[in-house]
Amino acid sequence: MGGGLSFILPLILLAGMMFFMTRSQKKQQNERQTLLDAMKVGDEVVTIGGLHGVISEIDSEKRTVLIDCEGIILEFDRAAIKTVKPGTVVTNDSDVTVVEEPTVTTTSENNETKE
Repeated sequence: MGGGLSFILPLILLAGMMFFMTRSQKKQQNERQTLLDAMKVGDEVVTIGGLHGVISEIDSEKRTVLIDCEGIILEFDRAAIKTVKPGTVVTNDSDVTVVEEPTVTTTSENNETKE
C-alpha cells in the first residue's frame, strides 16, 4: 500500500500547481482586459513594441486604436497596447477670458548736453 500512496501524492501536488497557475493566469487576463476596456481618448499608452503615444481615437467595431506619436497618427490593434497611463484631455472652456497685453508707449527724451 505504501507504493500506491507514493504514486498518488506527486499527482495531487502536480494537479494543485496546475490549478493555481491557471487561476493566476486568468486573473492577469481579466486585469489586462479591464485595462484595455478602460482606455479612453487622451490616455498615454505604450505598445508592446515600445512606441509611446496618446490615444486620439478608439474604434470599437474594428477593435483598433489610433495613436498620436508626436503628430504622426498610427493605427494599432487594442491587443498591441502594453500599458495605459490616464492622460488629461484638453477641453475648450467658453468661460475663458482673453486678457489683453497693456499697450506700452515710449517717449523719447531729448538728451541735451548743457554747456
